[in-house]
Amino acid sequence: MADQPDAQALDEVVTFTSDLIRIDTGNRGGGDCRERPAAEYAAALLAEAGVEPVLLERTEGRTNVVARIEGTDPVADALLLHGHLDVVPAEAADWSVHPFSGEIRDGVVWGRGAVDMKNMDAMILAVVRAWARQGVRPRRDVVIAFTADEEASAEDGSGFLADRHAALFEGCTEGVGESGAFTFHDGAGRQLYPIAAGERGTAWLKLTARGRAGHGSKVNRDNAVTRLAAALSRIGAHEWPLRLTPTVRAALAELAALYGLESVDPDNPENPENPESPENTDALLDKLGPAAALVEATVRNSANPTMMQAGYKVNVIPGEAVAYVDGRFLPGTEDEFRATVDRLTGPDVEWEFHHREVALQAPVDSPTFARMRAAVEAFAPEGRVVPYCMSGGTDAKQFSRLGITGYGFSPLKLPEGLDYQALFHGVDERVPVEALHFGVRVLDRFLRTA
Repeated sequence: MADQPDAQALDEVVTFTSDLIRIDTGNRGGGDCRERPAAEYAAALLAEAGVEPVLLERTEGRTNVVARIEGTDPVADALLLHGHLDVVPAEAADWSVHPFSGEIRDGVVWGRGAVDMKNMDAMILAVVRAWARQGVRPRRDVVIAFTADEEASAEDGSGFLADRHAALFEGCTEGVGESGAFTFHDGAGRQLYPIAAGERGTAWLKLTARGRAGHGSKVNRDNAVTRLAAALSRIGAHEWPLRLTPTVRAALAELAALYGLESVDPDNPENPENPESPENTDALLDKLGPAAALVEATVRNSANPTMMQAGYKVNVIPGEAVAYVDGRFLPGTEDEFRATVDRLTGPDVEWEFHHREVALQAPVDSPTFARMRAAVEAFAPEGRVVPYCMSGGTDAKQFSRLGITGYGFSPLKLPEGLDYQALFHGVDERVPVEALHFGVRVLDRFLRTA
């Protein structure tokens, strides 16, 4: 039995990534997306490998694929391996190549979804098909889920699967999904490989201010726009307090050790003499240089005003004004987040959740994390694996309803100068062929040992 994927798997991951990109699954929100062609493509490839996929829809055209590969140990917990099929929209005029061309040029695959996350979908397919050719079976059951609607509410995707088809995930205790184990170059010659072991919670807020409608030339002390603007200004200017979760604390400790800096201390963070005080934590982030980007967005909650809607004519004061805020909260801080928003909005502005999802945290001392670390280090011995918390969210939030602990692990070895984070939802999204080959090898190694 071969101990690595064969050459065909390395060819197929490139082909599958390109093919999936050419299927336009741009998700514009509000149900404006159709993942079914991509789902049928993935299902056919699984079926060819002897895996029996199930196609499931909450809404016509919003298709999910679920399949199970039986492991050799019937009493072992199952592992969920998931990737979403939808992508964010792209304007062709802004790109160097057409965003849905899947063009392969100079050893790079171009197009929307190249890193978010049709590359990972292709890796999963390539590994599963290589196993079929090589007669490989994992130790534990592996449940594969290709989902719809991750780039919006996930109501037609992982949320639907978790709520309506939980039986398909029976036995799954851990899950592996997007955004982790990619090369992060620190600018000083070091290569870091962050593996996600947490996510901030999602708190998209709708703010509504009401007042007295009237003529724009008259004095109006009950102006809804003024009230809303004042609340947004307070929210935008608010300095959120330091809140270090176990995942972020572990990340800071490993980074501090790597750079020869004083580590954080798990005791009282408000003590100014403590290395984990706000002042000292911020000072540590300053000393980390570019590597601080891995943690600086997750040491505090955040709330950023993003949209405003009010009025219909310049000389008419509207009776209502609405705004939206992208809020994110760390594990264990949702009550504090709510109370802070109550205070910042004040008595004249109402708020509600436009969309809310839980914050997640996964242990970094688990056997699964250790196996992910070992798989990366086997193919990137010059690199250093570190845990991190994602500032945003993934389908792991919805799958957590089933008691599944989620990690971010979609391995890529990237050259210096290719900014992985900037490619997410960015123009000219692309992935090197060699990065895909690395991903297949690392994912295969991890899944065989998981």
